[in-house]
Amino acid sequence: VTFDIDANGILNVSAVDKSTGKENKITITNDKGRLSKEEIERMVQDADKYKAEDKQQREKIAAKNSLESYAFNMKSSVEDERLKDKISDQDKKKVTEKCQETISWLENNQLAEKDEYQHKQKELENVCNPIISKLYQGGMPTGSCREQARGGSQGPTIEEVD
Repeated sequence: VTFDIDANGILNVSAVDKSTGKENKITITNDKGRLSKEEIERMVQDADKYKAEDKQQREKIAAKNSLESYAFNMKSSVEDERLKDKISDQDKKKVTEKCQETISWLENNQLAEKDEYQHKQKELENVCNPIISKLYQGGMPTGSCREQARGGSQGPTIEEVD
């Protein structure tokens, strides 16, 4: 009697009676719990059918995450202690209120569409970008470019350590 199991879990059993020379074979397959060809084909067709919907859903979630991330980042940027001297209270209040308004809108509009999220992000950017760009322009060190190029900074100090 010989037993042979292949990679698919199919068991081939063969038996030979040595005195009579009679041989018999049986194949045992494990079809229980496996998908049939028809089921696999149907699943592939369903995947193709819902591919466009899945893509839209992915884009919608990406737009929502982008808006949420941008709102929280802008809010934390203007509330940063290191920037409090560089930004006016009025600008800080304007950005903080718009960010809070956007975050509240996100919480109340979980089922909004991709274009709604993108529109809200553009609204928020229109408020934040001028203030943030003014902040970074105002944060530049004073002095002419020529002075800085001539040696306004001496570079890093290098020390040898044993």
